Amino acid sequence: MLKSIVLSAFGAGLLVGVVLTAVQFFTTEPLILRGEVYEQAGEAAAAPAATTPAVAATSHEHAPGAAEHHHEEGAWEPADGFERSAYTLVANLLMGVAVSAMLLGVMAVKGDPITASRGLAFGVAGFFAASLLPSLGLSPELPGTAAAEITSRQIWWLGTALASAIGLGLILLSPAWWSRLAGVLLAVLPHVIGAPEPPTLEAAYPAALGAEFVAASLVASALLWALAGAASGWLYGRLADRRP
Repeated sequence: MLKSIVLSAFGAGLLVGVVLTAVQFFTTEPLILRGEVYEQAGEAAAAPAATTPAVAATSHEHAPGAAEHHHEEGAWEPADGFERSAYTLVANLLMGVAVSAMLLGVMAVKGDPITASRGLAFGVAGFFAASLLPSLGLSPELPGTAAAEITSRQIWWLGTALASAIGLGLILLSPAWWSRLAGVLLAVLPHVIGAPEPPTLEAAYPAALGAEFVAASLVASALLWALAGAASGWLYGRLADRRP
């Protein structure tokens, strides 16, 4: 069984990585590039006029309440074009393998037959738990988005994803009404606590661009989880049929 899970996860991850990268090339990647243009323009406009080289070298300071940017000055980042797309493909391949392996592991522990349809169902549940529900508090962000301190955001997101996964499991898999109720309360709890708030709601880009990016990101995430679940379940079934 373990060998079939590993092979299925790698096969599904390869498919997911290629398909997801192609989708992102036409959806989220152009939006990110546009967001970076707005971010750079905002930084240039906010920088005080420099009268000497020494002043110019130290002028990149943020005013209180300014947006926390998602890069560090002088930090390495892939060049636009082929290099960026190549790194995106590698990241998506690794993520596809990881998500496929996780879904197969959960289905194996559950004990029911692993099929494409069951994998799709678990993938949709994973999308709700790890992407859709956490995005209600922390939505996908373009460059130039004001954001709270990164550690607090990561802790909230991890806690929300875990609470959502357990809550959905109780709602969908438990026959007892009180257990389902506990699942609902657990899934709602992180949103009652609230996500870390940014210092300002202002952004360097138009609101319509941000909304388009959120929608495109959620669609890409849904594709990741659904395709990983369906493909890994199908591959596992094929490999299982060939076992003696």
